[in-house]
Amino acid sequence: MNYKIVNIHSSGNRSILIIYTGGTFGMVQDESGALIPFNFGRVVERVPVLKNLGIKLTVISFPIPIDSSNIGIQDWKNMAYIIEENYAQYDGFVILHGTDTMAYSSSVLSYMLKGLNKPVILTGAQIPIGSLRSDARENLIGALEVASTEQKGIPRISEVCLYFNYKLLKGNRVQKLRSSTFAAFESENYPALAEVGIEIKFNDSVLKKYDPEANLKVLAALDPNVSLLKLFPGIPKHLVFAVLSDSKTKGVVLETFGSGNTMKFEWFINALKAATEQGKYILNVSQCVGGEVQQGKYETSRMLNEIGILSGNNITTEAAITKMMLVLGTQTNKDKIRSILASPIAGEMD
Repeated sequence: MNYKIVNIHSSGNRSILIIYTGGTFGMVQDESGALIPFNFGRVVERVPVLKNLGIKLTVISFPIPIDSSNIGIQDWKNMAYIIEENYAQYDGFVILHGTDTMAYSSSVLSYMLKGLNKPVILTGAQIPIGSLRSDARENLIGALEVASTEQKGIPRISEVCLYFNYKLLKGNRVQKLRSSTFAAFESENYPALAEVGIEIKFNDSVLKKYDPEANLKVLAALDPNVSLLKLFPGIPKHLVFAVLSDSKTKGVVLETFGSGNTMKFEWFINALKAATEQGKYILNVSQCVGGEVQQGKYETSRMLNEIGILSGNNITTEAAITKMMLVLGTQTNKDKIRSILASPIAGEMD
């Protein structure tokens, strides 16, 4: 891809690379009032305070800004490769991304960037930067300040995170819960990594520990042959059969009720059993925000253990889908795949 690279005239001891992918953040109104992407290389015109942050800033823009609803596997690879290619030159990275699928991107990048030892922070906006009441400026400035913070020469953040509305959240623990307020994202099963007010207050007890021996390696093999089956009362048999019997599907994230409960109808259990016997991997996650699967706690989920359904514990759907893509893309041993899916690899589950 022919990326657009712009150096912002700023100075300081820390250097941050801003990766602009698209989304509401970089929109302005044209003469008719319609929202259109603006030349993000001119971001200083919209946020002049960037010159005064004491950070050396560079912007790399995707050639064509992407609506986050159109984000796909190749876009994730492009983000990861940009970080890999520029890893030695910068102290941290801020990715500007549309909010609708940001939780998927922050989750998958936490898996793809193995050995990451620098901050990678995704942020965006609910209101375009060209609007008077936009949250874009604060989210960008906050993300840059967090990404550039160090202690005794060591970055305070050394993982993939999402910054929004004054909170820094763990990238693979976050979900978008609201579309009509600035507080769009929450991390119900994991504490905030930092809160930005008059000062930046880091929650050191839950931060990923800096590893001086770590070396970045991008895991780019993602398998798209995964499905999501969300249960609901009265779900028709043909829908369940269509998802579970699809010949190309290798893995299914099963969104269940409460603490991992399903219907115990014979036809349904038999359909799950047939899928696992065909070699499909089925990962049980809760539909509840902040939910946790406790497979076998109730009679309605006890049978799942017996037929080989894997428990996702308190993983989010976004983290589960992207984890399954990565595991199926990088592993071939069936026992290892099952073990990895049911265990944390980047702090995405307890």
